[in-house]
Amino acid sequence: MVQDVAILRAAGDEILSTPRGYRLPSAAKSPVHRAVLACRHLPEQTEEELQILVDQGVRILDVVVEHELYGELRGALMLESRADVQDFLQRWRASKASLLSSLTKGVHLHHVEANRPAAIQRAKEQLQARGFLLR
Repeated sequence: MVQDVAILRAAGDEILSTPRGYRLPSAAKSPVHRAVLACRHLPEQTEEELQILVDQGVRILDVVVEHELYGELRGALMLESRADVQDFLQRWRASKASLLSSLTKGVHLHHVEANRPAAIQRAKEQLQARGFLLR
């Protein structure tokens, strides 16, 4: 499977690798609004942060940290519902792996998208109210 995906990517096909497997980018039926959110929180606040975003109709594409030695490290998430968030958290807890944000004292970015800019704005306001959003 991995070799097949590598061949398709080399041929120019865009294929997303996510914790839930490989995905083809979907063609948006309506305009998609995107944003980059800079956040900081403790690992135990991850669930709250992710739920704030998906509850507002925001799709969380990834998590990105800027590592001192390696530069930009990115992990695909593709979370868009509470069920997706719970699946991610369950895999994280079962794996006992560290979150990428643990490399940067909780500081990380999320590339997000939503069908309406108001959804992203509401999510930003809630993240700000919880002290998760960096200015």
